Amino acid sequence: MTKFPVAGAASRLSRPIINISKATFYRHQPTHPVDHAHHHSNPPLFRDLDFTLTGNDNWGVIGPSLSGKTSFLKILQSQYLCFPPRARTYPALSEDHVPARLRVPRQAIQYVGFDNAGSSTFAAATASTYLSARYESLREITDFSLADYLTGNTELNPSQQLPGEEGIDPKRFESVVTDLRLKELLELPVTFLSNGQTRRAKIARALLKEPRVLLLDEPFMGLDPLSFKRMDELLGKISEDEGGPRMVLAARPQDPIPSWLGRLVVLGEPEEAGKFSVAFMGEAGKAPKWIGEGEESRKEKKQDVEKSTKQEKKEPVIEMEGCKVNYGDKIVLGNWSEERDGKTLSGLHWTVRRGERWGVFGPNGSGKTTIVSLLCSDHPQTYSLPIKLFGRSRLPEPGSGQRPLSYWEIQSRIGHSSPEIHQYMPRRLTIRQVLESAWADTFLSKPKMDELAKKQADATLRWFRKELNMSSTSEEDSSSVSWADDYTFGELSFSSQRVLLFLRAIIKHPDVVVLDEAFSGMDAGVRDKCMDFLDYGENENGATREGAVVTGLSDQQALVCISHVREEVPNCVEQWMCLPEPNTGKPARFGQLGQWLARDRKGWEHIWAS
Repeated sequence: MTKFPVAGAASRLSRPIINISKATFYRHQPTHPVDHAHHHSNPPLFRDLDFTLTGNDNWGVIGPSLSGKTSFLKILQSQYLCFPPRARTYPALSEDHVPARLRVPRQAIQYVGFDNAGSSTFAAATASTYLSARYESLREITDFSLADYLTGNTELNPSQQLPGEEGIDPKRFESVVTDLRLKELLELPVTFLSNGQTRRAKIARALLKEPRVLLLDEPFMGLDPLSFKRMDELLGKISEDEGGPRMVLAARPQDPIPSWLGRLVVLGEPEEAGKFSVAFMGEAGKAPKWIGEGEESRKEKKQDVEKSTKQEKKEPVIEMEGCKVNYGDKIVLGNWSEERDGKTLSGLHWTVRRGERWGVFGPNGSGKTTIVSLLCSDHPQTYSLPIKLFGRSRLPEPGSGQRPLSYWEIQSRIGHSSPEIHQYMPRRLTIRQVLESAWADTFLSKPKMDELAKKQADATLRWFRKELNMSSTSEEDSSSVSWADDYTFGELSFSSQRVLLFLRAIIKHPDVVVLDEAFSGMDAGVRDKCMDFLDYGENENGATREGAVVTGLSDQQALVCISHVREEVPNCVEQWMCLPEPNTGKPARFGQLGQWLARDRKGWEHIWAS
C-alpha cells in the first residue's frame, strides 16, 4: 500500500486542518446586508455553520438529493464566500513543516467528483472526444492517455517546468498506480476507461498531489458489488495510513456507510431552493438509524398488477444473433460458446421484443456499455455484426427488399440516458433545451416539435419543478415553467442533471428506452418519483388524470435497464441478462423475475452468482 511522506502528514498535524466557526456561506456576493440576504437567486448555502476537521478524523457527509453535499465539500476546500471572512480557517496548513505548496487550501484539500465535470484536468483530457470516439481505432493528438492525465500533461503545448517546481516523484507514481490497479491502463486514452477505472484514476490523480484532505463526492456510485467492495477496502487502507490524507466522503442516506468513517454530518432537506441545513453532526455510531440501512423494498403502488408469464410474443426490436466485439486479439463482448436448444452458439444471442422490460447486469468491464453503444449505433462494429434493430440491418441485405436502417432513424427511435450522455451533454444548454433535445438530431440542433410535444415538455417540467427549479419557492406560480429557460444544465446539481437526462430519454415515448445507470446519484425519494413517472407519467399510480399528456411506458415500448444496485431497477423489469466477468469464457446468463428486485434480495444474489 502507498506510504505517504511523513512531513506535514495529516495525522501528524497538531492543530485542526479545517476550522469553521459560526460561518455563513454564499455562492455569490450578497447584494443586501448579510443578515438580510434572502434573494431567491442567492440564498445563504449554510448559516452559522460549525465544523472542525483534525488529523484524526474521517468524516461522512450524508444527505438526500439537493441537500447540499457537494456544496458542503466545496466549502471545506475554500470555495464560496464566507461571512465573516475569518470564520473559516486552516490552522494546521500554516505549520512550519508543511511544504509551501500545501499551505494553499485548494492544493492541500483535493476535491474528487465523479460527474466528469468536476475536474478541469479530466475535462481537458476528454474535451475533444465524442460518443463513438472510444470505439474507433484512429487516435487523435488530443486523445490524452491515462499517464498524461495523471501527470497533468493535457495541453497541446505544455509549458516547461520552472526551476524549483516539484514534479511527481517516480517512486510515488509507481506506488499509486500499482495500488489503484492502473498500471496496465497507463497507455490507454482516458476516454477508453470504464466507470470504475475512471474513479480510480481520479483518486490517483488527487493522491499524486500529496493532499492533506481528500474530499470524495459519492465515490461508490455506479460500481458493481465486487468493485464497491474493492473501492471500500482501498479507501479504508488509505485512511488508515499514518501519512495518508484525512477523508471526507459524501453519500446518500440509503448508501452503505464505510466502517472507516468515524464521524458524520447529516444534511436535512433544503429549507428553500439553494439553502441547506445540518440535521446531525457527531459520531457515526450515534447517527439516525435510517442512515446507511438501505431499503428492503420500495413503497408499493396502489395498483400492483400481477406479472404475466404468458404474454403474447410481439415483434422484435433488438436482435443479436452471435455478437462478438473485439479490438485486435482482445475480445470485450461475446467471448464464449454455449449449448442452447440443442445447438452450439457462439457470442451473444439476445432478443428484445416490444413490451418487454429487461435488466442487464454484470461486473464493471463485462461489456454492458458496449451493448448500449451497439444498440444506439455509436459503435462502428454495429455495421459488421449480426444485429437487427426494428427488424432491419444497418447494411443493405440482398433480396430483402428493405433499405438499411440509418443512424438518425435509430437515434429517433431510442431514448437513452447514460454516464456517457452525461459526460458529453453541453453544460451551456438551458434546462428546457436539454429536455427538448429529445426531439432533435443532435444535442445542439433545433428540435422538431409539434404542439403535443411542446405540451409534453411543459407538463414534464411542471411535474419535476421541485427537482429541477433552482429558485423554487412556495410563493411562485406552480404552473409557470419560465424558470427552465433561466438556468443551464451545468448550474444544476448532479442529481438534478441525472433527473433531466432521465426525462429526456423517456419524454417522446421512443420504441426502446435504454436506462444505463440512469438513477445513480439520486436519493430514494427522487428515484422513486422518476420510476413512478416511467410507469405512469402524469397518471399517478395508474389512475387516469384529466388533461394528462405524458403517459408511462406502453406495451409497444421496450425497456433495457442497466444497474448495479437492485433498488435502482424499475419494478416493471421482468427479464434479466447477466454478463460474465471478462475473459472467463463463461456465457451470459438469462432469467425471469418472480417479483420486484427492490424487495427480492435472494433474487438479486442469484443474478450475481457466478
